[in-house]
Amino acid sequence: MSGNSLVLPIVLWGRNAPTHCISSLLVMDDLATIITGCHDGQICLWDMTPDLEISPRAMLFGHTSSITCLSKASAVSDKQYIVSASESGEMCLWDVCDGRCIEFTKLACTHTGIQFYQFTIGTQREGRLLCNGHYPEILVVDATSLEVLYSLVSKISPDWISSMSIIRSHRTQEDTVVAVSVTGILKVWIITADVSRMQDLDPVFEEESKPIYCQSCQSISFCTFTQLSLLVVCSKYWRVFDAGDYSLLCSVPSENDQAWTGGDFIAADKVIIWTEDGCSYIYKLPASCLPASEHFRTDVGKTTEGSIPPLVYSIADRADKQLLICPPVTRFFYGRREPFHKLLVQGDSAGRLSLWSMPETSPLQPLSSAAGTNSCLSLQESFDKLKPLAAGIIDQLSVMPGSEEPIKVTASVYIPSQGRLVCGREDGSIVLVPATQTAIVQLLQGEHMLRRGWPPHRTLRGHRNKVTCLLYPHQVSPRYDQRSLVSGGVDFSVIVWDIFTGEMKHIFCVHGGEITQLLVPPENCSVSVFIMAANFGFYPPSVPLCSFPLISHFLTAFNVRR
Repeated sequence: MSGNSLVLPIVLWGRNAPTHCISSLLVMDDLATIITGCHDGQICLWDMTPDLEISPRAMLFGHTSSITCLSKASAVSDKQYIVSASESGEMCLWDVCDGRCIEFTKLACTHTGIQFYQFTIGTQREGRLLCNGHYPEILVVDATSLEVLYSLVSKISPDWISSMSIIRSHRTQEDTVVAVSVTGILKVWIITADVSRMQDLDPVFEEESKPIYCQSCQSISFCTFTQLSLLVVCSKYWRVFDAGDYSLLCSVPSENDQAWTGGDFIAADKVIIWTEDGCSYIYKLPASCLPASEHFRTDVGKTTEGSIPPLVYSIADRADKQLLICPPVTRFFYGRREPFHKLLVQGDSAGRLSLWSMPETSPLQPLSSAAGTNSCLSLQESFDKLKPLAAGIIDQLSVMPGSEEPIKVTASVYIPSQGRLVCGREDGSIVLVPATQTAIVQLLQGEHMLRRGWPPHRTLRGHRNKVTCLLYPHQVSPRYDQRSLVSGGVDFSVIVWDIFTGEMKHIFCVHGGEITQLLVPPENCSVSVFIMAANFGFYPPSVPLCSFPLISHFLTAFNVRR
């Protein structure tokens, strides 16, 4: 692009880090990068050193809803790709090295789990993504184009898949996909070379369907150390099965009403299980679960719930005890190339990452004696370490006398045609500044550090509380007046401003809730109308929620010329 059509996006967060309520996380195979997805739809890349020191590197924007799952999308180290999925059915393919979004697609279904699968055709290696979620099959997606190639379908008792695992065979050319449905039915699909080459939408039906009575399944993990065991974690118990015939080897219930949220093998004879409150427990499996033991499978058919409880000998507790708005996300990863760390990684709603390294220990050397967090860092702590502190776009216009913290910017809109940036603030004021000059003043060291040479600006005052949204209608449709700027606030008011003179043209204060969004109606509506979205914070208990005046969100049309 050339000339005036070139637009460079610049984000200045200021002293407060963006919210990052972590909903999913992934550690790359080289243990040098951690990826976290959040409920706001952003993805954060974190660098990790061999000494397990972490630091945030980049924020990736592309999703419009909560990130539900992350997975690697390539097997070679020189091309590190990941794929992300969101609640709205969006899938993005990212280059971890530079943060580029390489491919994007949107399906009519929500993925809750994705696993990367690689196979070889001749001398060529192909990558596939096996996706499960809110639909009754497993979709097989091309890892490069994100195109759905075929699906693994259930003939018997089809239902949503809670979790799945891929069992790779080193002796034959057949790999196995094992999954558990929401009703506790275990499904088995066999993937051969012929199936891997499929490029159409013909379904592949399961080879086996077996009830294992594992409702509320949280995760399935295949033991890569022995290739003979399968760990199934449900919210109220966890179980170990023989990966050959899926016989139950042991079953352990939860204690003290704690809910399990996942688990994995950390050795041939040890598993780690974590709970929704952020605690993790390491168990030593009984001899009947160990293929190398002479007692292997001796309790098949005799195991009852909790009759053979494995020995708890270690607890890795979450270091930060602050109240969180949602359960933390915990995962276990181990390095397949140096460094060969076994890592327990946890991310919480405060945007904090915590790491524990699992050393090789025996029951006589409990890990709890040295179970301190190896590394722990949040986005805000990383911002606080910056010298100088991160600059906000209008920080020096927002520091009030006697205060060290600037007034927070709560809404903004950029108007390219006028080169202006409009910022709504927490105190109800709106500041208009020349965008380019203001960015230069904040990003470059110079006179502005002494509050000299600030570009001209204008402050609009009319709201009595925080400004929540701004709209410049002419930017959406040229049929609107170039002079009109619309703002909404927590004070239930919508104000129409003359952007050139700063005059308040209209104010509407007839709403029953704070304004959350301002929209331009379709082209066939009158040019004198715009749409406002508001939100109620409470409901009278005597009135049903279906009553029109009391629904959670509503749209109201206003005539701006009355």
